[in-house]
Amino acid sequence: MNLNEIYPTCRALLDSGEWRRASAALAKETGPEGVAGIPELPEFLPDLARLEWTMHRVATEAAPFGEVVALEANPTLEALHLSWKLCATVASRGKVPPERGEEWALVWRDPVTGETSLSAATGDDLLAIKVVVEDIPYAQAAVAGRIPTAAVDMAVRRAAARGLLLAPPSRIRRDTALLPQGKRTPEEFVAARSFVLQWHITHACDLHCRHCYDRSNRAAVTVEQARRVLDQLGDFCARRGVAGHVCLTGGNPLLHPGFLDIYRESAQRGFTLSILGNAAPRERVEPLCGILRPDMYQVSLEGLREHNDHIRGAGYFDRVMLFLDVLRELGIPSAVMLTLTRDNLDQVLPLAELLRGKTDFFTYNRLSPVGEGAALQLPSREEYAGFVQQYVEAAQKNPIMGYKDNLIGIELRRRGLEPFGGCCGFGCGAGFNFLALLPDGEAHACRKFPSPIGNVLTQGIAAVYDGEEAARYRAGAAACAACDLRAVCGGCLAITRGHGLDPFRDRDPHCSLVGTA
Repeated sequence: MNLNEIYPTCRALLDSGEWRRASAALAKETGPEGVAGIPELPEFLPDLARLEWTMHRVATEAAPFGEVVALEANPTLEALHLSWKLCATVASRGKVPPERGEEWALVWRDPVTGETSLSAATGDDLLAIKVVVEDIPYAQAAVAGRIPTAAVDMAVRRAAARGLLLAPPSRIRRDTALLPQGKRTPEEFVAARSFVLQWHITHACDLHCRHCYDRSNRAAVTVEQARRVLDQLGDFCARRGVAGHVCLTGGNPLLHPGFLDIYRESAQRGFTLSILGNAAPRERVEPLCGILRPDMYQVSLEGLREHNDHIRGAGYFDRVMLFLDVLRELGIPSAVMLTLTRDNLDQVLPLAELLRGKTDFFTYNRLSPVGEGAALQLPSREEYAGFVQQYVEAAQKNPIMGYKDNLIGIELRRRGLEPFGGCCGFGCGAGFNFLALLPDGEAHACRKFPSPIGNVLTQGIAAVYDGEEAARYRAGAAACAACDLRAVCGGCLAITRGHGLDPFRDRDPHCSLVGTA
């Protein structure tokens, strides 16, 4: 046993005589405990020896890592309560002198790299470990600690990211039998790390857009119902090993009388948040920053001023442009979405230039020809393919232009560029890492077209997600099964359905690969 290797900091801090006495004790079976009663040795030595011995043991013993099926503490994790602050001393090999004062030292082995780590525990570290080891509900820990539930959730996530806790692999995974066989699909396009609930909490709206896909009269979700849904979402995400994201929309979600309550309840449960709504007065948006700054606030424009106001109402273009300035002042990231039709095809790139420096992200979706949108026209396949070429070319020079439509992947491949994840990061995310929820609890695989898969208020999120209808939408179009872009594409089921085709069988009619596969 090489004591110099096991106790390098002890050796560095002791003179030769002290080390001779200490090493004689350390070599005995009592190990680090043996130095406690030796006179004329530094007071910090017993704690330091215990810490370095623990690091040696964690580094050399066989690591009992196995399959992780639920969030758990790293099985190699050791927590030592010390009377001296020694973590910085050990990390510097004695260059930082020991300091008297209590400290919890954490020692653990990384399950991936095998490296041993040492860290002085923070309050968040200890909270996360306690919550997981004792299986304490986040909400209960939050009440006991007088902190938001989100703070507990973030503490656990950070501890898992550092390896103090081990999280199970995501259980939201593509069925690989539905992906092209004989070709490896990167894990990033197979397993989702987050789950999005696009929640239409109200159908009340201050606009009357010409392409609205649903003007059905449904009562807004109540705040109490919202709490139950959020509790379900938290349980669903925890059991599936994913983070939860709530996208509040409508109608105009800010018109919901309990909007701030629902927003606050979502934040307190640790979900990240975004808003998909209309331009609003500053005083309606500013309170959000005091709760949890949204990841994104998305508004829509349908082209330049004249065309946009024809679709969305007089004066709305200017309202949005002013609102984007408000969002920037508040530090809220913004996005602008355009619904692509034959009529605004030539306005997309000029609008993107106009928005350069005004918003953080700009992209488009093709019109879903359902509801009132059925009266508008989409471009032909050839027109759309030509537009995509122009869009990708312009996006190389305009940093706000992003990709969303799955079929853009065809043009990226043609140019030899890296693929992007498609509409939801996994091609079509309908019923996969995404659910649309209407005010009355009716769930849809995708909000762009009627795709009902159950009711969350009566069945629960898990039962809806695991149902046969949701599985059908996850499978996508049979015609796309052999395509080597399937993992990041799958076309748009809403466009297919809007053209009178079968979304479970037929390929997206705008796909330029039709007839070539």
